Amino acid sequence: MSAKSTLIKLIVGAGQAAPTPPVGPALGSKGVKAIDFCKEFNARTAHFQPGVPIPTKVTVKPDRTFSFDIKTPTTAWLLMKAAGIEKGEPGLRKSTVKLSLKHIYEIAKIKQKDDQLKNVSLENICKSVVETAKSIGVHVVP
Repeated sequence: MSAKSTLIKLIVGAGQAAPTPPVGPALGSKGVKAIDFCKEFNARTAHFQPGVPIPTKVTVKPDRTFSFDIKTPTTAWLLMKAAGIEKGEPGLRKSTVKLSLKHIYEIAKIKQKDDQLKNVSLENICKSVVETAKSIGVHVVP
């Protein structure tokens, strides 16, 4: 990445990128045709369930060409999906929302596919997932 390249971080629903906010303004302000990004993003995320939030890093080069990397869905989203809840409830000591260690392990295996976690042990990823679960009010049970 040269010094003049710009990095844009977005979270876009799988298969649902459109040249509307947040995608359109974020890319348009850098001179990128949002529709080109949207077509490619939607094609590359077609294997996900539609609407799954996908963290994406878009690198815009000085000539206005771009490339992008997609990551696995956020840990919090995966936890809430597994727990069957719409949103987290941090701080609830008596939360009835519980997940088993098996769920944590399965989520960690998904997260391990991200490039930045490729060299991290599954055990450490599991610990991170457990911490995220605590932060959104999900209790992990054996």
